[in-house]
Amino acid sequence: MEETPAPTRVYYNSACPVCNAGIKDQRERMEACGAADVQWIDVHNNPQAVAEVGADLETVRETLHVKTADGEIARGADAFAALWSRTQGQGWLAALVRLPLLHALAQLAYKGFARLLYRWNRSKGHW
Repeated sequence: MEETPAPTRVYYNSACPVCNAGIKDQRERMEACGAADVQWIDVHNNPQAVAEVGADLETVRETLHVKTADGEIARGADAFAALWSRTQGQGWLAALVRLPLLHALAQLAYKGFARLLYRWNRSKGHW
C-alpha cells in the first residue's frame, strides 16, 4: 500500500496585517492553480504548532516557515521560494531567489524587513 505524502505546511502569523494579507494572496494563487495539498497554519491561533518546525513562537511570528512534503523546513526567503515554485506563474521568482548571489541578498532583505515588521507589530500591540 502506497503512503500518501505529507502535505506542505505553511506556518504564518495572522496577527500581523501585512503577513496575513500576503498569505491570503499566496493561498488564493496556489488554490487557483490546484495546489490543494497545502495546510495553512496560523500560529497566532495555534501557537503550539511551532513545535512542528522546532522553533519558538516569536521566531515563527517574525519569519515565515514552510515544512515541505519531504520534511524539509524552509524559512524566510527560502519559504517563499518553496511556495512560489508550486505556484503557476511564480516559478521564475523561486528560481531567481535561489540563484547564489541573489539568494544571499534575498535572505538578508527578508531578515531586515521581517525584523522591522516584527517590531512594528509589537509596538502596535498586535500580540
